[in-house]
Amino acid sequence: MKRRLMLAALAATALQATAQDWPNRSIRIVVPYPPGGSSDIIARTIAQPLSAALKQTVVVENKPGANGNTGSDFVAKANDGHTMLLCDVGALAISPSVYKQLPFDPSRDLKGITMLAYSPHMLVVHPSVPANNLQELVALSKKDKLNFAVTAIGSAPHLAGVAVQTATQATWTYIPYKGGAQAIGDTIAGQTQVLMNGMLATLPHVQAGKLKVLGVSKATRVPLLRDVPTIAEQGVKGFESGTWQGLLMPAGTPPAVVAKLTAELTRIIRSPEVRERLVSQGAEVYTMNPTEFSTFFERERKTWAGVVAQGGVKID
Repeated sequence: MKRRLMLAALAATALQATAQDWPNRSIRIVVPYPPGGSSDIIARTIAQPLSAALKQTVVVENKPGANGNTGSDFVAKANDGHTMLLCDVGALAISPSVYKQLPFDPSRDLKGITMLAYSPHMLVVHPSVPANNLQELVALSKKDKLNFAVTAIGSAPHLAGVAVQTATQATWTYIPYKGGAQAIGDTIAGQTQVLMNGMLATLPHVQAGKLKVLGVSKATRVPLLRDVPTIAEQGVKGFESGTWQGLLMPAGTPPAVVAKLTAELTRIIRSPEVRERLVSQGAEVYTMNPTEFSTFFERERKTWAGVVAQGGVKID
């Protein structure tokens, strides 16, 4: 018994020392998508204050590919203790259902540190599209060819589009991109006509008149767009979707480091200046501790598995 107690005390001391010594070099936040999307915006918003708090340089590095799985796999296999993943947690939860094989297991190989923010999806169209609500868009889709831009096949915006299409019997063709910024750009240019994407990255283009919003995928109307009805209000009962930005690290990260990082990130994201900046762009600060994060992730995994099965979405 004494030996066990001694070992436990030594382990606790070691973990405390790990937290005190960490970080001892620069930190890398990997965003598994191209620059300009919601995750990239969040990462660059928190990088400077996190650097100040931890007294180390924080670098944001974009590693796009395979709907976020290339960058996620990179972090899952990182063993330097200073590499993190900031991504759309919903997209990460979807991947095991969409891809027949993944080089990593999100539940086993990654550990959630904290959720940071949520922004609902916006259903938008090119301004030339002669539809001003979801019903008109559905009717138009049955007469004219509509291309629906998606950040990637199997992404949360793609599956949200599939869910709306299934519920309304709309007809459109999905055009995949390598990230939200590219999908937005082509919709602004008129090469695609319809887009569903996170509000954080999309709202500025609506405010600039480059895109027209038809609906928001939230249970209640968004204060910044009080006159825009939710998709649920327009006939898709109970529909709600969005992007959940969270930060994760490899599963072997010491608990003391996780606790330290969770506390700092929660403080930073809840600070008045960061909160105000994100809210003004349509994102809600939404934090979770690691246990809540894990519960949320598994619930999302089960929810989207049903949508994937119903939509028949699979990627080799």
